[in-house]
Amino acid sequence: MDWPHNLLFLLTISIFLGLGQPRNAKGKRKGPGRPGTLAPGPHQLPLDLVSRAKPYARMEEYERNLGEMVAQLRNSSEPARRKCEVNLQLWLSNKRSLSPWGYSINHDPSRIPADLPEARCLCLGCVNPFTMQEDRSMVSVPVFSQVPVRRRLCPLPPRTGPCRQRAVMETIAVGCTCIF
Repeated sequence: MDWPHNLLFLLTISIFLGLGQPRNAKGKRKGPGRPGTLAPGPHQLPLDLVSRAKPYARMEEYERNLGEMVAQLRNSSEPARRKCEVNLQLWLSNKRSLSPWGYSINHDPSRIPADLPEARCLCLGCVNPFTMQEDRSMVSVPVFSQVPVRRRLCPLPPRTGPCRQRAVMETIAVGCTCIF
């Protein structure tokens, strides 16, 4: 699987983990629903199947897929182009977009995983679909999403003791879009 497929898989997993579930006014998740009912959204998975899955197994797979995406970015034979152009010959959505983007590696040693693929916009403006040239009357902006990560919490010296981990949501750019 190549890294664009992995990014799509990553976003699908985040929806599967319930990160996209609507919240009520107090910020709490709405009720879990009755067993056998369908979870809201495009995934339409039976809730009783979701609740039976082991969360740690899903998180391990999620982190493994992120690691594969980062490895593919590091080993990519494609030059790190920063050119604002659309390539309609490619099937990759990030190169066909009117607001194309590339990927870089967001590194944070106190985070697990330490490396995350992050989108960066290749244009200041947007590509005009009629001329296929950059149009600065519009602006390319990153699209952000929250992804689950773990933070290492270690005691500061001179204290000693084991490090702990805490699950948190971190906001990263996952693509770019065009605005007027």
